Amino acid sequence: MQTRPGRLRDLIQKGPMMVGPGAIDGLTAKLIEQAGFPMVYMTGAGTSLSRGFPDLGLLTMSEMVENAGVIARSVAIPVLADADTGYGNELNVTRTVREYERRGVAGIHLEDQVSPKRCGHMEGKEIVGREEYLSKIRAAVRARTTPDFLIIARTDARTVAGFDEAVARANGALEIGADVAFVEAPQSVDEIAAIPNLIRGPCLHCIAPGGNGPVIGLEDAEEMGYRLALVPGLLVTAIIESCDAALQRLASHRYPGHEGAGMTIADLHRRFGSDEWDALRMP
Repeated sequence: MQTRPGRLRDLIQKGPMMVGPGAIDGLTAKLIEQAGFPMVYMTGAGTSLSRGFPDLGLLTMSEMVENAGVIARSVAIPVLADADTGYGNELNVTRTVREYERRGVAGIHLEDQVSPKRCGHMEGKEIVGREEYLSKIRAAVRARTTPDFLIIARTDARTVAGFDEAVARANGALEIGADVAFVEAPQSVDEIAAIPNLIRGPCLHCIAPGGNGPVIGLEDAEEMGYRLALVPGLLVTAIIESCDAALQRLASHRYPGHEGAGMTIADLHRRFGSDEWDALRMP
């Protein structure tokens, strides 16, 4: 039976382009799976927001790994997770890789920001030197105990040190064993299109409406040659907007229901496996 890391690796290699909506917990992960997507992406920003913090590097490795484990055990499809900067030097990166592996995650991405990091689409980012970044990627590649576990090399260099430096870092990471390159926040559609041609290996594109850079469609990303596209903020934004609207209705109308609500309490729990759990009690 193929492992989830092996399945994710095969899907990225064979195509079509993989699309990973961002999950923040087991609930959103299950919704992604039920919608028919082949993978789940644990968004670091969403994980931080779900704990009441902005994405400013305030969560620890243990908190991130714990959430990744909840998401991975909630679904049968592969989970790719944000692992921030690796939470320290090469030793910390080694432990980070192994802790995510133990939780059943199929792969992680590691970035080159100074710790504490910031959301990749916020101002004020700083990056470590190229050699320090590559030494951490090298440590991550060596640390994995499952050969199919994906190491995705993310660089935030574009908005700090320029496009050429970002490309150089991505290619350097692939040369030492990273599986996929992820250039965060390209600043034009031309740059987005150029990345798969300049980088010597599979590329990931992050689609972040409202972020620092243009937004393209999934079909455009695939035509440009990307093998993987992440949409981290899709569900967390929908949750915030839906909750704001529901709370406003409650405050205005003093009634918790709304016209068109069709899901019963039983239906709600059935979507998350209540029938299967009840069957375990049957004689």
